[in-house]
Amino acid sequence: MLINPRPETSPSSAHDRVYRGLRTRIMHGEIGPGQALTLRGIGKEFEVSMTPAREAVRRLVAEGALTLSTSGRVATPELSNERIEELAALRSLIEVELASRAMPRAHMALIERLQTINGAISEAVAHKDAVAYIRTNLEFHRTLYLRAQAPAMLAMAETVWLQLGPTMRALYGRLRRTEPPHFHRLIIAALRAGDEPGLRLAVRSDVTQGLKMLAS
Repeated sequence: MLINPRPETSPSSAHDRVYRGLRTRIMHGEIGPGQALTLRGIGKEFEVSMTPAREAVRRLVAEGALTLSTSGRVATPELSNERIEELAALRSLIEVELASRAMPRAHMALIERLQTINGAISEAVAHKDAVAYIRTNLEFHRTLYLRAQAPAMLAMAETVWLQLGPTMRALYGRLRRTEPPHFHRLIIAALRAGDEPGLRLAVRSDVTQGLKMLAS
């Protein structure tokens, strides 16, 4: 006897769809810092009932992507300077290690892929598209770090990115970029040369420089 698979409209799949959709929007800076969200609004956007919306919010609050006040207000976080500095330090520690582990497995196809992504970042800058810029910037880093074959460490890095998403949107507005990050070119050059110290320095500078300016 065949057992029918769980339909896509089941509560668990609906909750996961809302969670992943909101998580992506927050990580990519589609929602600015301090912006309030309602379960009713989330449910309407994703065409689900209140229960999947509530479960998705609960998970995102646990990850630090959303805040929940004692009055029940749900919002994206407004990070203090101390919190920004803490998350910048975490990015420096985790991502430098991921890049270092990725280097022995780097190959020309990876380097060419990173150059292609950097081209997409250039297009986002030219169009002044903050969300596309943040999305492609994170894609650049994720593509490199996947070569580290350290999934637990990469998951930690993504949690930090998630907490920083709305703040990165605010940072983009302050930077007023006119070209891709300078340090991306240094990262690619270090990979090409097999220069691990240079790679570590370029990644550390890339992931902390802007955030330090925002916290200053």
